[in-house]
Amino acid sequence: MNKINSIELFAGCGGFVDGFEKTNKYNTIACVEWNKKPCEVLINRLQEKYDINSAKNKVLRFDIQRTDELINGWEDDDIFGSNLGLDKLVNNRKIDIIVGGPPCQAYSMAGRIQDKNGMKDDYRNYLFESYIKVVQHYDPKVIVFENVEGMLSASPGGVSIIERITSAFKKCGYHIINDIRRYALLDLSEYGIPQKRKRVILVGLNQKYFKGNIQDILEEFYGNILKKYKEEPKTVREAICDLPKFYPRINEEKIGKKKYSHYPEETSYCDHYPRYHNKRDIEIFRELALDIETKENKYITTEALKLLYTEKTGKNSNVHKYNVLKWDSPSNTIPAHLKKDGLRHIHPDYTQARTITVREAARLQTFDDDFKFSGSMSLDYEMIGNAVPPKFANKLANSIYELLEKQGLL
Repeated sequence: MNKINSIELFAGCGGFVDGFEKTNKYNTIACVEWNKKPCEVLINRLQEKYDINSAKNKVLRFDIQRTDELINGWEDDDIFGSNLGLDKLVNNRKIDIIVGGPPCQAYSMAGRIQDKNGMKDDYRNYLFESYIKVVQHYDPKVIVFENVEGMLSASPGGVSIIERITSAFKKCGYHIINDIRRYALLDLSEYGIPQKRKRVILVGLNQKYFKGNIQDILEEFYGNILKKYKEEPKTVREAICDLPKFYPRINEEKIGKKKYSHYPEETSYCDHYPRYHNKRDIEIFRELALDIETKENKYITTEALKLLYTEKTGKNSNVHKYNVLKWDSPSNTIPAHLKKDGLRHIHPDYTQARTITVREAARLQTFDDDFKFSGSMSLDYEMIGNAVPPKFANKLANSIYELLEKQGLL
């Protein structure tokens, strides 16, 4: 089997990489990520799961906006140290595919609502320009660009981000599907991911390699090749019901500096322990989950949830704060915001009266149980929420390999 040489940009903790590696059809040449903890997690995963002894060399911690240095090397940086750069790693090998999705906060609807300038001035709007520079340098056969649905309506500087991306891709010889909303806006729950997660998955084809009508090839890819990997939606029950349970203590306990509101404190499952909850929140979680369990349905409207929040906290909110996961449905989207609180991801078992653990969030994102995160709850929730579900990444990787095979490009 001919393996495909790949580079991943904005790699995070490795959701994309994990899915691609599982196919055994890709040779990961390099991963680029600028945050320290995700790099450490990714290196550990590549070493322990895939026996890649050179993982420390393959994972480059650096700022992609400094593109020339990323490619050619940098020296004695206060944050990023020194490195010979991507070109040395590539070592004149042909790069077949570049994969990556810039941080999505600047494109998300939530981000634009919360920012006084609607994220127009956010540097993350323009990270795709650095992505394009790397693509131009290595000229791969295929590129993959992943992001949130909000990018379809984002217009930083008054110009549609989709227009910017489409134009930039065409200038360097890549074509993406014309009707993005119809073909490339995917609900990942249709691919066996136990959560509702809409993402734009742009596959760009290099006109140097793909002959004929590239739009026809892309429609065949999305409409037939990738579509074959769809499966029945998985539920929250299927994803997390077998994990050990945690119950509220009558009296919370403090061990060292850490307070525990639930017992037991830990299990044999890595990263499976609940965050601390005060008694007020435990009561709210129990009441909301029990309302669903008994089908009383007192809190099925936004107004009822907002009123409950005001009654319990004495505060007002323009949006409802609470959401209980439903056992027999996919979860709502697992976001990076989980690092701040889990109020919109309350466990469906009212007897546990808590929000979901890191391992439960990871399960809903289809990370394997042997995927080890950093041990910092806040950072782990963030990494998981930012990641591409490995199970979907695996299906995408197999689909792209099949496309290249059909086109005689392997």
